[in-house]
Formats: sequence, C-alpha cells, structure tokens
Amino acid sequence: MKRFFDLVFSMGAIVLLLPVFVVVSFGVLLDGRGGILFRQQRVGLNGRLFPILKFRTMKPDDGRQLQITVGSRDPRITHVGYWLRRYKLDELPQLFNVLVGQMSLVGPRPEVPKYVALYSDEQRRVLTVRPGITDLASLKYFEESDLIAQSSDPEKTYVEIIMPEKLRLNMEYINRPSLRNDVRIIFHTVLRILGITR
Repeated sequence: MKRFFDLVFSMGAIVLLLPVFVVVSFGVLLDGRGGILFRQQRVGLNGRLFPILKFRTMKPDDGRQLQITVGSRDPRITHVGYWLRRYKLDELPQLFNVLVGQMSLVGPRPEVPKYVALYSDEQRRVLTVRPGITDLASLKYFEESDLIAQSSDPEKTYVEIIMPEKLRLNMEYINRPSLRNDVRIIFHTVLRILGITR
C-alpha cells in the first residue's frame, strides 16, 4: 500500500509541478556555470548506494569540498540556490527517486556512506526501510544548516548531537509504521515549508 501511495503521489506531483521544474531549471542555469542537477551517492534500502537527485544549489565543485552545509548563507551557495534551499525546492527532483523505487515520500533521510559507517547495529535498522524525502527528523531539524553554523565544530556537532537524535526519531517512525502517519508527516512538511507552522 505504501509503495502504491508513493507511485500515485509522485507521478501526480511531477505532472502538477512540471512548470515549477522548468522555471527552477532555467533559474539554476542562469545563475552560473554548472549543471541543473546535483547527484550524490547516498545509502538506501538494505545498504544499497543510489544517486540522490537535487537541483544544484552550490557553485561548481564546491559541493564536494565539505559535506555539511554551514548556514543558509554558506558562501558556496548560489543566489538562486539560497531560495531553493529556503523553500526546499532543491529536493523536488527526488520525486523521480521515489518514482523508480529508490526512495519513499516518507522515511529516514538517506545519509552519505561516511556517516552510515558510524551507525551502531541498532541504528542500522533505518536501512531496512526505503529512505524518504521527509520524515520526523526533517521536521525537527528543518533549519539544520543554520543550527550547525552556530557551532565552532560543525562536524562534531552533527555526528555527536544531531545525527543520533535524527536516528532516534527515525527508529520511532520505523516502530510505528502507518500510511496515516505518512500523510500527517507530509501535511506538516508542507505547512512548514509554507511558513504556516514552526
């Protein structure tokens, strides 16, 4: 049922948001050299690697120099990229990841191999479900990069404080799976993006 919901929702969203995809694509191209999409290897279901898709928000090559984005005004972020990140529009291409079965609409956000290697055996349970575009942790850490920017050691803050809490929330989600819960998370994500709730 969850996979059917993902398919129907992602196909419908891609069709409805096609004008947005076109406008954003032109915006990214006009904002500087580099491609429209950013691809990065993430760890998915059962530990398989897959290329997560995002609209490019950073200057060419800069996105590979440091995996943690430090603040919404990180100098590596392009002008258009700032607005795409603010309204989470850079995540829209992940609807195609959902369509082909690499991701779900709701599920633990997929991490890069570097951080998955630090998971405990219990935390690796998050790899038993498809990763998602949004989840409970995404709602709690909606402005994660700005939070990290306040730290004198961003990497340490992420690994020792933020990542364990995100994994705890992911485990909570896994332990109580339901389509109703998925719809609720999607609804709250949309409200958060629109600035209606905090």
